[in-house]
Amino acid sequence: MTSSVDKVSQKVADVKLGSSKSTKNNKSKGKGKSNKNQVVEDDDEDDFEKALELAMQLDAQKLAQKKADDVPLVEEEEKKVEEKIEQQYDPISTFYPDGNYPQGEVVDYKDDNLYRTTDEEKRALDREKNNKWNEFRKGAEIHRRVRKLAKDEIKPGMSMIEIAELIENAVRGYSGEDGLKGGMGFPCGLSLNHCAAHYSPNANDKLVLNYEDVMKVDFGVHVNGHIIDSAFTLTFDDKYDDLLKAVKDATNTGIREAGIDVRLTDIGEAIQEVMESYEVTLDGETYQVKPIKNLCGHNIGQYRIHGGKSVPIVKNFDNTKMEEGETFAIETFGSTGRGHVIGQGECSHYAKNPDAPANAISSIRVNRAKQLLKTIDENFGTLPFCRRYIDRLGEEKYLLALNQLVKSGVVSDYPPLVDVKGSYTAQYEHTILLRPNVKEVVSRGEDY
Repeated sequence: MTSSVDKVSQKVADVKLGSSKSTKNNKSKGKGKSNKNQVVEDDDEDDFEKALELAMQLDAQKLAQKKADDVPLVEEEEKKVEEKIEQQYDPISTFYPDGNYPQGEVVDYKDDNLYRTTDEEKRALDREKNNKWNEFRKGAEIHRRVRKLAKDEIKPGMSMIEIAELIENAVRGYSGEDGLKGGMGFPCGLSLNHCAAHYSPNANDKLVLNYEDVMKVDFGVHVNGHIIDSAFTLTFDDKYDDLLKAVKDATNTGIREAGIDVRLTDIGEAIQEVMESYEVTLDGETYQVKPIKNLCGHNIGQYRIHGGKSVPIVKNFDNTKMEEGETFAIETFGSTGRGHVIGQGECSHYAKNPDAPANAISSIRVNRAKQLLKTIDENFGTLPFCRRYIDRLGEEKYLLALNQLVKSGVVSDYPPLVDVKGSYTAQYEHTILLRPNVKEVVSRGEDY
């Protein structure tokens, strides 16, 4: 291919040279002799145009061939990346062939519930639910491994999509599942700075992580609908250390206070007292760390990330009590801003509403919306999902249908939650099991 183009190029050059000589001769012979010479010049120009056209065709063929040659290389590279993802994360079950997964941090109950630790009846009840506890532990072990990977691999300059897919692919790989049997419990949240929660990149997102960002990494792992909900805050600049210490201490305080028959407001009061005892100095200005009062922890149901009870992070006079057998996500958020968030920005998080009335579903008339709801039911059920997850399933042009499902009340949307711009927010979170005889901080690890 290259030699043919070179020959044509030489012909073009020869024609140009001939045309130039002919024009020069015409000028020297004067206007009276121009007719005969003009014919020669026109012939040369025709040859030149034909040669140029041929050269352009050959160049186009060469470019097309190059692209065709490159396609297998691109496909091969993509295949290598896919294979790397699959090979890098062996299912967690291969590391625990007996099917028993490690316990989290086990804590004896205190005060009036101290008897539970040795009570034989409570021990027997605990053993009856061992399969359930074990599924939580499996999810927790996956979470610990993935967050270690995230802390090792995430660097400034990475895009939000790169970070989200790093975490989500690892969860899917370790789970050996991607759907209702196991995998992502909810979308990977990567909320930055004044954004406290519910941000995950959509497919067109160009946002990149910077050195001075404060990123909340909040992701869930589920096994048969039993969800591990745990989060940490990632920074690269140590000037934020006091903010992170405040929130981590507050979360651990909430975990310590939680237990069977404990009132939710008492947990919130203890968290608030600890959080507000911290200050952080940023760029010469000192801020009291404020709990974000309209964010809270929650109990977790099977396939339901929010089970109905809320664990406040400030005193709120809710005398509802925690009960035996319940699972809770104890999470706290601290801020240098107002300590109050609002929904703002492009939405990525959604979930089917488990309490949607039957007439809301029957009221859906548009076929595309019905088809999308079927996809949601088959792949997510009532687990939260994001738009990238729908993209992965091959769905296209679904936004209008999704908005119709939201408008009907069948699906709920959860936009990003933000404090005042210019402020910084941090988050830490663990999942706890209120077993009959002990409290287990199932997602606890060496990192937090």
